[in-house]
Amino acid sequence: MYLPEAFQKKMKAILGEEYDDFLAGFEKPRHYGLRVNTAKITVEEFKELVPFHLTQIPWVENGFYYEEEDAPTRHPYYYAGLYYIQEPSAMTTASRLPVGPGERVLDLCAAPGGKATELGAKLFGEGLLVANDISASRVKALLKNIEVMGIPNSFLLNEVPAKIAEQFPAYFDKILVDAPCSGEGMFRKNPEAARVWSEEKPPECAKMQREIVKQAISMLKPGGMMIYSTCTFSPEENEQIIAWVLREFPEMQLIPMKGYEGFSEGRPDLADGNPELKKCVRIWPHHMDGEGHFVALMQKSRTPEMDDVSPEKSSAYISEADEEPSDQDDVKKKKKKAKKGRKDQKERNEAAGCTRQEQAVLESFFADVKAEVDWKRIEVRKGFAYYLPEGVEGKKNLVFVRNGLYLGEIRKDRFEPSQAFAMVLQKKEFASSIDFPAEDERVIRYLKGETVDVSDLECGKEKGWQLVCVDGYPLGWGKLVNGTLKNKYLSGWRMKVNG
Repeated sequence: MYLPEAFQKKMKAILGEEYDDFLAGFEKPRHYGLRVNTAKITVEEFKELVPFHLTQIPWVENGFYYEEEDAPTRHPYYYAGLYYIQEPSAMTTASRLPVGPGERVLDLCAAPGGKATELGAKLFGEGLLVANDISASRVKALLKNIEVMGIPNSFLLNEVPAKIAEQFPAYFDKILVDAPCSGEGMFRKNPEAARVWSEEKPPECAKMQREIVKQAISMLKPGGMMIYSTCTFSPEENEQIIAWVLREFPEMQLIPMKGYEGFSEGRPDLADGNPELKKCVRIWPHHMDGEGHFVALMQKSRTPEMDDVSPEKSSAYISEADEEPSDQDDVKKKKKKAKKGRKDQKERNEAAGCTRQEQAVLESFFADVKAEVDWKRIEVRKGFAYYLPEGVEGKKNLVFVRNGLYLGEIRKDRFEPSQAFAMVLQKKEFASSIDFPAEDERVIRYLKGETVDVSDLECGKEKGWQLVCVDGYPLGWGKLVNGTLKNKYLSGWRMKVNG
């Protein structure tokens, strides 16, 4: 395959005797990977369930190689969000960031969502995942993947890092920065990336990466951890970025990651010689079965000055910043009255922002929802109901794509549940469901948007809303009328008819 001459010269200088092995790797077939969504299914259950030819990715507990002919993106389990298709070495980053339920986590450059969905899975619905991408087009894919994977506690942004940093000072327990880069690790997967590469690209990217990392550090709470990664080989974007961090931000220190045979140490000689850089990890495609990656895990030390900025103070700052300034007394009085109304409504254990009629419609539908619901976290905006995550109340100065879980729409006297709502539920959490075996041809017909006859299947109710499942895992909604399932699967998610 084509590789730019300047790139080859650069890599030969870096790799020395290993260069020929590195070069030969570009002629070998690429490896295909999938990552199990442990928010929905355990690894053991997954291995017993799927019909694919799987081989464990040794350094990622929930990662597997699959054979291309398995076509996992055509299987109903893919539509159920049981796994995510991801390049094997790219799985490393999120796997090495120790995230647990209840934490506040940020993925600053998140689209299309491979790493963000793994972070969300680790939270198990508790805590907060803020996922951001600066690209308006790419953030659409991020939203869909967050919803397919069933991540309820997310706040999705389409912002520049500096604006996010203004409202989240020293706020997050964990931050992931998978930085935009020159993409040298994608050359085999995407030959076009090699054709558009130039010698100017790595230093240009490095300038952008330093700015992103600077903002990320300001959002990391004392004691918090940040992981930095790229899918490129250039030292300017890897060791040299981390060396710069260690020089400019003395509160940041590298910490060792769980290793694996084949991982290569960072190269101090490619930066300023700081021996700490050996704690970084390089994944070379001629050493491991992946396209290549660079990963560095850092922790922010605690200092008396930093301890003055607590998450609680940060939250207070956000609330104050979100109030629009006005010198008009009547405007202030209206705001105060509205705020009191919202408080009273929440004390009545009702959804915020809705009329009594809308509340009654919600209560009627939610009588069939067996999952625990905190009504104080439900908000209705112009008939659309959302389940808000905790910790991002009152955000008005940021461009957000989705705040929390979109539950559905109130249409006069009825509630239309959303596709996203179906994806966060378990089968047992809704009063009535229709459960197809994966081999039932009606599953594919449902995913293509067709109406199907289900008169032979048992369900909790003879009519009305049904949670449609495959082998017990939700796919979406349907409405049962006289033994026929009217299709409510989201049109934009439907399986292509000729696919």
